[in-house]
Amino acid sequence: MTDFEYENKAREMGYVNICGIDEAGRGPLAGPVCAAAVILPKDKIIEGINDSKKISEKKREKIFEDILKQAVSVGIGWASVEEIEEINILNAAMLAMKRAVDDLKTKPDYVYVDGNTKPTIDIPCEAVVGGDAKIMSVAAASIVAKVSRDRLMRKYAEEYPDYGFEKHKGYGTKAHTEAILQYGTCPLHRPSFLKKLYAKNGK
Repeated sequence: MTDFEYENKAREMGYVNICGIDEAGRGPLAGPVCAAAVILPKDKIIEGINDSKKISEKKREKIFEDILKQAVSVGIGWASVEEIEEINILNAAMLAMKRAVDDLKTKPDYVYVDGNTKPTIDIPCEAVVGGDAKIMSVAAASIVAKVSRDRLMRKYAEEYPDYGFEKHKGYGTKAHTEAILQYGTCPLHRPSFLKKLYAKNGK
């Protein structure tokens, strides 16, 4: 379970506005990648915060609203399908993270990011593998990024109803891959992510 151990460690070093960053959407076959940056109030427990992957969709939605109400600041950043294709998914995720930090109304002075790669920002930053399960502000960011992206994919489902985006959010489920093979792709699909699917099916 997440706690404030990491935030408190940063505060002991003299930092005040501690920010957590995480992303959602590195793995899907379709849609943009989304990142969120969250600065939580000192020692303020928002009930239910945990790694977004461990929380049901309904519960994530409620906690998302609680985070928006109670956080010091929340920033959201995106990288498009075109950017993913142009600079690869890792660099696109880092770009989305930088944009999320830039979107914050309160500038952080220390940043924790989930994973082993840091975005290019002019703020002291520490990458922590599994940070979304260890660090309260990173867990909050994981929820904000996941809910923001899921909501967008549900909107896209209305525009591209053949693919079931409202159910799988662009991930490579059996239903999704079957829809791609039946209907072809739409502008939301990431061509570089489909090579294995096409090779496997002789396309």
